[in-house]
Amino acid sequence: MIDLRRRSLLKGGLFGAGALAAPAAAIGVARGFTHGVASGEPRATSVLLWTRYVPATGAAAPLRFEVAEDPGFGRIVSRGEAVAEAGNDYCAKPTATGLTPGRWYYYRFTGPEGAQSIAGRTRTLPEGGIRSFRIAAFSCANKPFGWFNAYAHAAARNDLDLVVHLGDYIYEYPRGDYPSERDALAGRPIAPSTEIVHLADYRARYASYRDDPDLQRLHQLYPSLNIWDDHEITNDAWKGGAQNHQPETEGDWEARKTAAKKAFREWLPMSDADYDSYEVGDLLTLVRLETRLVGRDAQPDLAGAIARATDLQSALESFRDGPLADPKRSMMGAKQEAWVGDQLTRSVRGNKRWQLVAQQVLMGGLTTARDASADWLGENPSERTRSRFTTGLAAAKAGIPFNPDAWGGYPAARARLLSQAQNAGANFVTIAGDSHNAWAFDLTNDGKPAGVEFGTNSVTSPGFEWSLRGVAPTRLAQSLVSSNPELKWCDTSHRGYMALTFTPDEVRCDWQLLDTIRERSATCATKTARVAHGARRMG
Repeated sequence: MIDLRRRSLLKGGLFGAGALAAPAAAIGVARGFTHGVASGEPRATSVLLWTRYVPATGAAAPLRFEVAEDPGFGRIVSRGEAVAEAGNDYCAKPTATGLTPGRWYYYRFTGPEGAQSIAGRTRTLPEGGIRSFRIAAFSCANKPFGWFNAYAHAAARNDLDLVVHLGDYIYEYPRGDYPSERDALAGRPIAPSTEIVHLADYRARYASYRDDPDLQRLHQLYPSLNIWDDHEITNDAWKGGAQNHQPETEGDWEARKTAAKKAFREWLPMSDADYDSYEVGDLLTLVRLETRLVGRDAQPDLAGAIARATDLQSALESFRDGPLADPKRSMMGAKQEAWVGDQLTRSVRGNKRWQLVAQQVLMGGLTTARDASADWLGENPSERTRSRFTTGLAAAKAGIPFNPDAWGGYPAARARLLSQAQNAGANFVTIAGDSHNAWAFDLTNDGKPAGVEFGTNSVTSPGFEWSLRGVAPTRLAQSLVSSNPELKWCDTSHRGYMALTFTPDEVRCDWQLLDTIRERSATCATKTARVAHGARRMG
């Protein structure tokens, strides 16, 4: 199932170098085309284009776009207009139509008085018989923790068809919180300095992230699909609130949620659909879920159940069999649940080889390792880390999942989704982010194979190596695998991303495991897992 390939360093085109690169002087400029270009929401004959243009006067600015078959723009195939205006933070998102399926295009914007953006490259989705399609998946990019080397590595490789960002594209915390001032890397500033709560705050945070040249370069070269998780809003968000939202000091939850969603849709090449599906020829259907704000019920309160307990074992069992198992609780809401089932069934009946579900949080069964001990925390752990570890250890002994914010906290909803996949006869693959670590799960439901899950490591946010400093990562991984039947492999100490290659006969997942994010380097190792068509488990 898993193999380790030689270490490699991609050299060409790294860190924004190359023929299409943005001039360094353009990054962070307050007027004109401020943050490069991007594309997203690809279809067979259309693609959404993005740029940001701030006029000198502050008034709305008319823009024109061109899409060409060649980088010299000698063969223009689509033209159109857009407006950059203050109501959308001067972001413009026109859709180019009339394109040919499955081919690369080049695009650019022209502003007032002939000002011109850098050129971008994009690709439409293919139709018909497809032999291969490659997707890069990212998650959890906390800018002050380190360099976006994962973005640089992916931008340099030139063998991708699509980028999917699974959430936590930005983080909401104030400077000095996560990471602390001591742990923050110099030269990685974020704005504003405070926690982001209002629309202007969210806009400023996106602007400070999108100043990064490696992120700009990735957007410039590949079309993307983008999914918000919690940190685009605030930590552990659900439809009615969040762990990191205090109404008494931060105001109305609905207002904050609305502001966060608006800024996300302004700054990313993203449609206004909360969830959607995309067809890649006869090869696969990609289903993009929303598991945060549309229908998610509140996370079950394990810590509260333990704090109120007079008999710990009885309290854990009551929690497991009561709030945790409640069949009414949902991650997506009834409407989206029904829609997902329809998408899976339609895809199988349409003879698509694979059904790929892209979403935010891990679905695989995961509890704290059975042999975990307090010395895994290392010296002087924080009280929060110690409390979470102790709670997780007690929960594991009662068969309660490690993270109630993931699908493990919603077992009935997970079972419904996996039953839909099984009933449809889907070759079900799901990809997830959120956890900061890399995972490979064989998913089961009712004792039968249901599909596989590949969880991506983070771009920069720290994994278990950050909090469990007293145990070697290889030892931790072995303990987790031995304690969790669905888990086949994990890496708990490297940042990076996943590249998934779909062919009619198999899906291959390559985890790119970076050496470092504390300096600019793309040296990495590659771990690989495969699943054969029809197997519904890794082989």
